Amino acid sequence: MDVTILPGPLAGAVRPPASKSQAHRLLICGALGRGETRLLCDGLSRDIVATARCLNALGRDVCRLGENEILVRPLTGAMEGECRLPCGESGSTLRFLLPVAGALGARGAFCMEGRLPQRPLEPLDRELEAHGISLRRDGSLLHWSGRLQAGRYVLPGNVSSQYISGLLMALPLCAGDSELEVTGPVESQAYIAMTEDALRLAGIQWRKDGWRYRIPGGQRGSLPAQCRVEADYSSAAFFLCAGALSPQGVTVEGLNPSSSQGDRGVLEILRAFGARVEEKDGKVTVRREGRLRGITIDAAPVPDLVPALSAVAAGAEGQTRIVRAGRLRLKESDRLQSTTAMLTALGAEIEELPDGLVITGRPALAGGTVDPWGDHRIAMAAAVAACLCREPVTVKNSRCTEKSYPRFWEDYRRLKGEGI
Repeated sequence: MDVTILPGPLAGAVRPPASKSQAHRLLICGALGRGETRLLCDGLSRDIVATARCLNALGRDVCRLGENEILVRPLTGAMEGECRLPCGESGSTLRFLLPVAGALGARGAFCMEGRLPQRPLEPLDRELEAHGISLRRDGSLLHWSGRLQAGRYVLPGNVSSQYISGLLMALPLCAGDSELEVTGPVESQAYIAMTEDALRLAGIQWRKDGWRYRIPGGQRGSLPAQCRVEADYSSAAFFLCAGALSPQGVTVEGLNPSSSQGDRGVLEILRAFGARVEEKDGKVTVRREGRLRGITIDAAPVPDLVPALSAVAAGAEGQTRIVRAGRLRLKESDRLQSTTAMLTALGAEIEELPDGLVITGRPALAGGTVDPWGDHRIAMAAAVAACLCREPVTVKNSRCTEKSYPRFWEDYRRLKGEGI
C-alpha cells in the first residue's frame, strides 16, 4: 500500500507504542521465569510478535497474545524434536534467542526473512560454537543443536550489543558459573543497560566489574505478576523530529523521563539543532523556534535515530555531519544508502560517506516519491521529511512501518489534520 502525504508541518499530541526493545527482554525473562506474568504492551509490532511466536515454538503455549497485552507462562523445558522459530526480520529476536535456545538444550532452526540472513552473527557464532553449540546456515534457515555450556565468554563491545544481551539472558540458565568479558569500546551501552534492568526485575543475580560479568548458573528468576512495557523512544523520535520542523510543535505523551532507552538521546540532539524541547509530567513537546543549525552527530550510541535526524538536518542551516554510523549498513536496509536515496528523491542535498552522512540543509524540499526499501525507519523518516516539502510525498510499501509501529500512519494522519 502506498501513502501520499500533503506538505506542511504536524501539530498536536500523540502517544507512541510500547518499546519493542524492552518488550523483547521482558518476554524472554518472563518465559525463563518460575511464574506467570502479564505484560501490558500498547501496540504489538511485528518484531514483538516474532519473539512471542519463537518462544511458543520452544515450549507450548508460552505466550498468549491479547489486543494490548501478552500473558507469559514459564518455559519449563525444550520441546522434543526440531523446533522451527519464525523470527521474521527481527535481529533482536534471533540474537537474543539463539543463545537462550542453546542454553535450554533445544535444537531446530530459526526461519529468517528479508535481509536478516545477510546480517552478521560474528563473533557471537564463534563463541557459541566454542561452548557446545553447532550452527549451520541453509539459505534463510539457521540450524542449531547442542547445549550451551558454562564458561568464559569474550565479545567485542563495538559490534552488536544484542550479542551481549543474548548471553546475559542465557548464561544464568547454564549448570555452572560463567564469565562474560566485553572488550574494547562499548557502543550502544544503553541497550545493555536495558537488559540489566530486565534481569534485575526478574531477580537474576550477577556481579559486574567494569565490563566483566560474573554470572552464577542454575538461575531462574521471576518477573512481577504484571509489568507495563514503557513507551518507545525510538518510535517517539519520528514525531519529536517532526516537532522540530513545526512552529506549533508536537507533544509526545507517556514517555519515562528516567528510561534507560538509548534513544532518549534524541532530546539532547534536537536541542543541539536549536529546537525548543520541554519535558513535563511525562510529556515532551518539541517545536521550532527560529532557525535550526547544522551539527555533528555521533551515531554510535543512537544508530536507529539516524534516518529521522537526517530529515531534520535537511532543514537545518549549514552542514550536519553524521559520524560513526557504519553499522547502519547492516540493518533492515543499508541505512546510509537508503537514507541518502530517500532524501535525494525529495530534493535534499546529501552525501553518503563510508561510515556516515553529510547533509546540507535547505529552507524547503521539493517532494516526490520514496521507495523505503522495505525498511520501517526509512518510511517513517520520509514522513518526517514531508514536513519540509512544497509538494506531496508518496511513500511506497508504507505498511513496512508495522515492524515497529503498527499505527504510525493513523497517528500521523491525526497530527496532520486534513492530512494524508
